[in-house]
Amino acid sequence: MEWRDEGIILGTRKHGETSAILEVMTRAHGRHLGLVRGGRSRKQQPVLQPGNRVDLLWRARLDEHLGTFQAEAIEMNAARLMDSAVAVYGLQTMAAHLRLLPERDAHGGLYETLAVMIAHLDDSDAAGELVARFELLILDELGFGLDLSQCAATGARQDLAYVSPKSGRAVSRAAGAPWRDKMLALPAFLQRGSGLRADHAALEDAFHLTGFFFTRHVYEPRGIEQPDARAGFLAALRKHHSGGNAALTADAAPERGGRLGGC
Repeated sequence: MEWRDEGIILGTRKHGETSAILEVMTRAHGRHLGLVRGGRSRKQQPVLQPGNRVDLLWRARLDEHLGTFQAEAIEMNAARLMDSAVAVYGLQTMAAHLRLLPERDAHGGLYETLAVMIAHLDDSDAAGELVARFELLILDELGFGLDLSQCAATGARQDLAYVSPKSGRAVSRAAGAPWRDKMLALPAFLQRGSGLRADHAALEDAFHLTGFFFTRHVYEPRGIEQPDARAGFLAALRKHHSGGNAALTADAAPERGGRLGGC
């Protein structure tokens, strides 16, 4: 068995004395693992870093085997991303979300989105919006997509202000007013074609929204917790918006509590 594809590295782990198991998101073969012989060598280590885009050759005797990878660098992004805690935690968060999908299932649209996001993830002002939109895409791929296009009650497409926690559908400000205390806020920047940028309050609402549905439909049914990387990303994002240094330091460790990302 053999194929060649392009992939973005999500992570690695040691295997034996000299090798590494590489986890990648590929264009045509989904999230895929493989053994890289000599992957811990000085030559290979800089290439096999999360965020790098690589050309891959996978070989195995049978399709269900782990197989081996040969990886050659196409785009070295890791060093640039490592300068920002927001970018590092953002990449780790997206990798954790991709692990919710079945291994080796093709998701070409997610791959293309991931590639675009990595190009801009070190822009801390844009990273929050990008990751929030990525979470909506993951929910959609998992079969729990939100309908934010029109009001569930009236069909209106204007002045959408809420999301129903029961149906995951948007609700207009007027229609949702009697139940606004029970509704989830819909930040305007998530509405298609709005062209709006998100401020800190809008990001709080966005991650509260996606976090609610991840918990209800994914984490609780599977008996798992929110990934630590997501908490770390939200903490780094808070620090950036409060004017703190966004470099990856001990101070950027995941914080518990707070509404940003709460469920």
